[in-house]
Amino acid sequence: MSEINKREEGFEKKFALDEEQKFRAEARRNRLLGLWAAEKLGISGEAAAAYAKEVVAADFEEAGDGEVLRKIMADFAARNVAVTEQAIRGKMSELIAVAAAEVKAGK
Repeated sequence: MSEINKREEGFEKKFALDEEQKFRAEARRNRLLGLWAAEKLGISGEAAAAYAKEVVAADFEEAGDGEVLRKIMADFAARNVAVTEQAIRGKMSELIAVAAAEVKAGK
């Protein structure tokens, strides 16, 4: 019975590690997305870093990517930046791959 318990414990640890890496990758993706959006909005330097933190914080308001997407779209609309929802979603997909690779590499 102890062998089954060890396997179960191993699966639980792997699941917890996978979830932690997923969370870190999504937060990193949101930061990178915020920096990308800041550039489109004409924001640079420390203001861009602060904006990226706002984008990361938006993800904690509700589950999923919806709040992040809505925040960026609203900010683009407020400044008349012509970027489509599809383009933002595409950038999100591109950046999650980058972020996941960075997290996996221990960056």
